[in-house]
Amino acid sequence: MTEDTDIAALSFEQALSELERIVAELESGDADLERAVDVYRRGARLRAHCETKLKAAQLKVESIILGPAGAVGVEPAAFG
Repeated sequence: MTEDTDIAALSFEQALSELERIVAELESGDADLERAVDVYRRGARLRAHCETKLKAAQLKVESIILGPAGAVGVEPAAFG
């Protein structure tokens, strides 16, 4: 399994939790330069994954509309 495949399999919460651990490690200053670069790269991929998950959730929420007489309906999100 490649690292990108590994990240793609993570839920938003799992990816965010790992990203928070990476930030803490980098902020501590304890990692040597090579380790810091490696975890920074993984952190960048995790951040992108989280942004993708959030955008998908946003599209789902935006597709819920208030219909006539206050009824809630679902409408497909417009793409493009």
